[in-house]
Amino acid sequence: MLYFGKALKEEEEKCVERLQENVKKAAIGGLAFLKWVLLAGIVGVAVGAVAVAFHWSIGTVTALRIMHPRLIWLLPLVGAAIPFVYKICGMEHDRGTNLMLTAVRDAEPIRFRTAPLIFLATVATHLAGGSAGREGAALQLGGSMAGWMGRKLKLDEKDERVLVMCGMAASFSALFGTPITAAIFAMEVVSVGVMYYAAFVPCLLASLGGFLLAHDLGLHGLVGYNAGQAAVLTGLSMLQTLLLGAMCAVVSMAFCEAMHLGHRLGERYISRPVLRGAVGGALVLALLYIVPEGELYSGAGDELIRKLLGSQTIWYAFLLKTLFTAVTLGAGFRGGEIVPCLCVGCAFGTWMGPLLGLPHAFAGALGMIGVFCGATNCPVTSIVLSYELFGGEGVVLYSLCCAVSYMLSGYFGLYSEQKIVYSKLRAERIDKKAG
Repeated sequence: MLYFGKALKEEEEKCVERLQENVKKAAIGGLAFLKWVLLAGIVGVAVGAVAVAFHWSIGTVTALRIMHPRLIWLLPLVGAAIPFVYKICGMEHDRGTNLMLTAVRDAEPIRFRTAPLIFLATVATHLAGGSAGREGAALQLGGSMAGWMGRKLKLDEKDERVLVMCGMAASFSALFGTPITAAIFAMEVVSVGVMYYAAFVPCLLASLGGFLLAHDLGLHGLVGYNAGQAAVLTGLSMLQTLLLGAMCAVVSMAFCEAMHLGHRLGERYISRPVLRGAVGGALVLALLYIVPEGELYSGAGDELIRKLLGSQTIWYAFLLKTLFTAVTLGAGFRGGEIVPCLCVGCAFGTWMGPLLGLPHAFAGALGMIGVFCGATNCPVTSIVLSYELFGGEGVVLYSLCCAVSYMLSGYFGLYSEQKIVYSKLRAERIDKKAG
């Protein structure tokens, strides 16, 4: 009897210890939650405000260029000015979005000057008519601002990494109007096969903060694109989508290789960045005059996307947009690759999809999501993006297109610092950089 009484007492003591430990963990979790609500809120508002100013600036200079087409003659001058300014600021070796990835994964420090430089350089690129996007620049803008805030707040290395992801999410969301996509993209793009789930709540809060601020200031009144009527889910539509997804994988690989090749060829044949920028600007200028309706391929490509989703089919548009973007970014102009990538996918989808029997606009939407997925290696982000851009109709086919493109796009990627942690073909760890 004494034995059982002693055993019962020991069990009670263990239960009390477990309860105390659980209460302690819950208290720590609650404090961490409150900390990230505060930090993510600050980042969301601060970065969101700058992203809104960035969006307004891009829109203003784009409208100015449309009103005064001769501004494209500034391309050689702007191409030379951007690397010159980066050099005098001590940022001639800036690695763009790749630096954001290493900052999250390896805690590599980010200079605050990255933010104003990428802001001004991207605005200048759009003023002159270079083919570049905005969202990739927004990732650098938000990440560098958040990293600076983390250092000022004296956060430890791990928390600073999360704050950088919050900044990336907030700026992407405020600029593009897709808050869930922005949060997931910040967690998924760094290391393929590994999601930084600890950053889920902070990234989502920062993303929503940036989005709501942008919305309240008049942005994103009309979010998304009109993809028309989605194809009905049948065995035939699945086969058609599967084939289109496989072809999107090839297009995404070609697009990534073109972006990297543009940089390599520019550095190989013109070693001086200022001269390379001037020559590259002259090449883009020549292309704008040589190519029919060349102005369609300047800027990010949003106008071309809406035109293609409407009714037009320009079968060679995906090739020309790839060429324009590769020359622009390879010359040293600043901007992003995400919207140009979506534009390339839309152009390819609206050409190839109807040949497979898919509806015109829906095929363009599938092409956008499929090529984006293959180029970024972010399948979860891509599926959510399809929902936020086109609505829930056809989401199963969008998912199928993403899955096929992701699997067949190999280990190519827009960002050379992105790590493929797990194989796309087998359940094994490979841990290699995207090429």
